[in-house]
Amino acid sequence: MEIKKREKAYDGYFKIYKLTVAQEGQTFTREQFERGSAVAALVYDTKTEHYVLTRQFRIGSESELVEVVAGMIDEGEQPEQSIKREIEEEIGYTVDHLEQLYTFYSSPGAATEKVTLYYAEVSEQHAKGGGNSGENEHIQLMKYTAEELEQLQTPDAKTIIAQQWARLQRK
Repeated sequence: MEIKKREKAYDGYFKIYKLTVAQEGQTFTREQFERGSAVAALVYDTKTEHYVLTRQFRIGSESELVEVVAGMIDEGEQPEQSIKREIEEEIGYTVDHLEQLYTFYSSPGAATEKVTLYYAEVSEQHAKGGGNSGENEHIQLMKYTAEELEQLQTPDAKTIIAQQWARLQRK
């Protein structure tokens, strides 16, 4: 497969490109959703022995979701800087320990978004969190024991991956 041409089809909050693709003598078009790179973290409070997740309205699902802390990597940031900033903004903690778990595409059939997932340990909440009001975030903190996290039902893929990782750590 070879991308012959890339045109910007939409340039708003997100970007969409129209790609002209050649494969096995055929030429066709596909749309590509340019999302950028993201970070996410399963956060564990070592003092309270609870996992700290978030609950917020998500446009894609058109519903409130419980999910791990997550956000986009800002221009000029390294992924580690981004996830520490997101943990601070969303749940008000400073990171004590950070471990990279996985890097994966969220939906490679059409979107460019690559997610780097971390496990983060925290011990001191020094701010209330709740998100960045300048980004219209309204985030509620959710705390779970290991058993409660294992039982949590969520349609969010990055959170399911984090749950599975946590489950494997317990066995």
